[in-house]
Amino acid sequence: MLKKLFAPLIAWYLAALKTAGYPVIVLLMTMESSVLPLPSEVIIPPAAHLANTGQIPLNYVGIVLCGILGSWLGATIVYWCARLAGRPLVLRYGKFVLFPPEKLAKAESWSAQYGAAGIFVARLLPGARQLVGIPAGIAKMDYKLFSIFTILGAGIWCTVLCWLGVKVGDQIDKGEMHKVVLSLLAFVAAAGALYYFFVHRPMSAGGKKTPEGK
Repeated sequence: MLKKLFAPLIAWYLAALKTAGYPVIVLLMTMESSVLPLPSEVIIPPAAHLANTGQIPLNYVGIVLCGILGSWLGATIVYWCARLAGRPLVLRYGKFVLFPPEKLAKAESWSAQYGAAGIFVARLLPGARQLVGIPAGIAKMDYKLFSIFTILGAGIWCTVLCWLGVKVGDQIDKGEMHKVVLSLLAFVAAAGALYYFFVHRPMSAGGKKTPEGK
């Protein structure tokens, strides 16, 4: 449905890739990372596919970096708008940008539970990428920390999308995207578990010991 809604924009984007190149990737990824529900799978994979087939003079690294830059710019816009506007204005006018109070409540619950790490995970979740900057801005999360986790998450997501564009092509169905999301979440969960058991717990246990080792 979203692809049909944005069909004219997507058609313009595919044509503009051949003439404008990298800047249009940044532009659409900025839009995708804001409150506009533009699927990222119609931005990065087609660019990677066109580059892979020699139809545009772009390279994979440039495509991924532009995707990261656009994601960070869009998230930054959302973050600062929410931070400057505050919760009351978001509650009052959020519905006009597809962000009703119930979505804010869910986003705030996610942010409160997972903190800065939740920003990283949210960048890997379709639908959550556009929302996570709002509770972070309202809560006045440290902007540098927000940016770091946004860039890290966006880097992984854009890299995977670029790889899919090369391997699968420019038409990626929902089933393929669901497999990718589940695989990424499994990877994040495994990495988090390894960090907790082999880094966090040993360091915490060591910090509780007295100088005599008691």
